[in-house]
Parts: sequence; structure tokens; C-alpha cells
Amino acid sequence: MATTRASRSRRTDSLTRERIIAAAVELLDAQGESGLTFRVLTQRLATGAGAIYWHVANKEELLTAATESVLVAALAREVGGSPEEEIRAVALGLFEAIDDHPWLATQLSTELARNPRGTVAPRIFDAVGRRVRALGVPERGWFTASSALVHYVLGAAGQNVANAGAADPGIDRSAFLDSVSAEWEALDADDFPFASAVAGQMRDHDDREQFLAGVDLVLAGITTVHLSGE
Repeated sequence: MATTRASRSRRTDSLTRERIIAAAVELLDAQGESGLTFRVLTQRLATGAGAIYWHVANKEELLTAATESVLVAALAREVGGSPEEEIRAVALGLFEAIDDHPWLATQLSTELARNPRGTVAPRIFDAVGRRVRALGVPERGWFTASSALVHYVLGAAGQNVANAGAADPGIDRSAFLDSVSAEWEALDADDFPFASAVAGQMRDHDDREQFLAGVDLVLAGITTVHLSGE
């Protein structure tokens, strides 16, 4: 009996908020948001629900904590060079984090839309905005320029994950793109002149290169609007 009590005490003492969040991230990676339940979490951590509720109040708080945990790691990567290079590094860090954790795209959008007072939204804007400021953008343009970059990064990364999820699990990326490209090429060129014309480019594109090219386009726009003539 004493041994059992001691064992339970050790499990309770070793249960930290960090362990709970790490387990939540693992469940989200494996099964998505629907797979993250307190019942499954208690089984994974070999503890009771009460012990988990001591550290997190509910699933919404746990999702926010898991989101911030992954976000902090993504933004912690070493960056250096010009402000443009740093923005590209931050953007790619977010892109890769969303690629590695597909559930993150929805959660980041949710945090920005429903919980802007939390720490997730300002953390993203600070990572981008400090570099926008370093570009020399005047203060009146900080928020607009940073918003354009943030929304492009999250939108493009989220769409990339959505496209991957829409593909048949039994078909690899190249085969999927080839089939979609073939369907676009078969479209009536009078009704879909642009889509049919770029079908071949879709087949051959690299997701990360295309993503970073988009970042460069946004940066070029920011530079043209805010820095020319300054």
C-alpha cells in the first residue's frame, strides 16, 4: 500500500504544465484537434483528470498553450542579416512549423481572430513588425505593412497544409499535382484562359520557393510604397 501511494505521489509531483502541453502537442500532431480530449490525455500521462485541471482549466486554454509552445519554438530559430533576410527567416520558420503541425494553421487564425488580447497574436506581430520597422518603414505604415506580411504568411502556409490534406493519402505530392495540372490543362481556354495557361507551372513548382517568392513580392510592395521618395 505504501509503495502504491509513493508511486502515485511521484506521478503527481512529476506532472507539470510543460509535460501536459508537450503531450497535447503530440496528440494534436497525431490526431488533430478532435483527438485532443482530456480522457485521452489522462491515459497518455497516466494520471487523473483532476491533476490535469490543476494546471489547465479547459481544452481552450490547453489549445492556446499548445499553440504558443509550437509558435515560440518556431520563432526561436537564429536569424541574422538584413531586415529582409530576417523577415524571410521568420516567415519560413512559421511556414515550416505549420507544415510540421497541420493543426497549427487553424489555431493561429483562431487566436488572431478571437483572442487578439492573448500572447499569440502580439508574438507573431512583434516578430514581423520589429523587422518591418528596421526596414525603415515610417511609423504610420508599421501596422499595415506588418499585417500584410502576417496575413500572407499564415494564409499561404495554411493553404499549403489544406492542399496536402485534400490529396488522396495514397498519392504522393508529385502525382497529385500532376493530376490537378492535367485537369487544368484540359479546361476550356476561352472560359479559363489564365488557369489553363499556368497549369504547367503548378505541376513543377516548389512549395517553399513559391512561398518565399510571395514574401519577396510583399516586401517589394512595402519598399515601393513606404520607402521610395522617403
